[in-house]
Amino acid sequence: MERTLIGALGSRVGQEVSISGWVDVRRDHGKIIFLDIRDRSGKVQVICNANHAEALAEASKLRPEWVLEITGKVNERPEKMRTEGANGNLELEASEIKVLARAAELPFPKDEQVNLDTLLDNRPLTLRSERERDIFAVQATIVDAYRRALQARGFTEFQAPALVGGDAEGGAAVFKVAYFYDKTAYLATSPQLYKQIMVGAFERAFTIARIFRAEKSATTRHLSELTQMDFEMGFIKDELEVMAVLEEIIRDVVSEAAKRHADAFARLKATPPALGQKFPILTLQEAQKILGSAEAPDLQPEDERRLSEWALKEHGSDFVFITRFPTASRAFYTYEDPAEAPYSRGFDLLLRGLEINSGSQRIHDYDAMVARIKNCNMDPKKFSFYLQAFKYGMPPHGGSSTGLERFTARVLELPNVKEASAFPRDLNRIDTLLHAADTVED
Repeated sequence: MERTLIGALGSRVGQEVSISGWVDVRRDHGKIIFLDIRDRSGKVQVICNANHAEALAEASKLRPEWVLEITGKVNERPEKMRTEGANGNLELEASEIKVLARAAELPFPKDEQVNLDTLLDNRPLTLRSERERDIFAVQATIVDAYRRALQARGFTEFQAPALVGGDAEGGAAVFKVAYFYDKTAYLATSPQLYKQIMVGAFERAFTIARIFRAEKSATTRHLSELTQMDFEMGFIKDELEVMAVLEEIIRDVVSEAAKRHADAFARLKATPPALGQKFPILTLQEAQKILGSAEAPDLQPEDERRLSEWALKEHGSDFVFITRFPTASRAFYTYEDPAEAPYSRGFDLLLRGLEINSGSQRIHDYDAMVARIKNCNMDPKKFSFYLQAFKYGMPPHGGSSTGLERFTARVLELPNVKEASAFPRDLNRIDTLLHAADTVED
């Protein structure tokens, strides 16, 4: 018999079907055994009773996470036995149970709350919990909605390289890779240079890229491997145009996630971010006045938390833009209008106390770009491939980069960004812990 997905059982009442899935829960009530069976589309209660003795005998052997194929009849539950949610009005009366795979005894109940290390050390098991499936179902929607929102606005997706050469933004926190002909390559810390090149080809381009940071930081905010959702757009007047597009994208993404996953937000006890009428915009100097702090080239984590609280209280928004950082504290390609020096046309976007996005208008003039690279004590020869884009004509352009894991963590109000990575890598972990004693805090 052809398999029926559990999510489609509502249209098969009174019919015999075959389902396949995992044992989520087993409950024994006298001579009746109830099973909660899950597959990719949902869950259903299966009843095993004396009407089908062989199925009941097989059910008595089952444990959580055993993989089954079950044949039976779809019935409506008695009125008093119905529950809320999908298939709460249905049950499957099993007539035949076939074991496809047995599971070892679980080290702890699958849906039990455990500490972070236990959660991650047992990832192949804990990913099966409802909480973890909720997190990564929402994250999948975030990526999907981001992609569709940009495509609807004329952006073309491209695949950024993960291996880069001497044009790797000049930073020190990179992973070195032994490459061909005794050359050294690096794991990309950003798709930035390549998406600027793509502006010359498509005018509007975006990528969803894996990037790597060799920073020796082990905090609730840091990962060594992460996903960046980046876009770049040409023919802009200033960074405000980039910010306006970014706000539209963020609104689309949050609204779609909240619409598709209201049940997951409820189970996670999370509230979708407040969007307000408009995301407030503060210059760094204005932000520091609100904070009552002395001028500094950047914000500290506590500053970001306080500014987010201010934005929610004063503007009904969990998001707030911070602009006009000192040029010297921003990436070399950030544009500075001479009349606005020493401040750049760069910005950060904060969400619930955490920077989730950074962007700017970029330098587009070839000579100005070469001069900036030199002023940053870097060698223009190492950027020769990148500089071709400017040598052969680039419009005024800008863009931004959103950290998927940070965004997911804040949307779902998770305390640690590692919880928003299915398989987090950091200073202390590649699947399992490395050297806990070497943890570095910052």
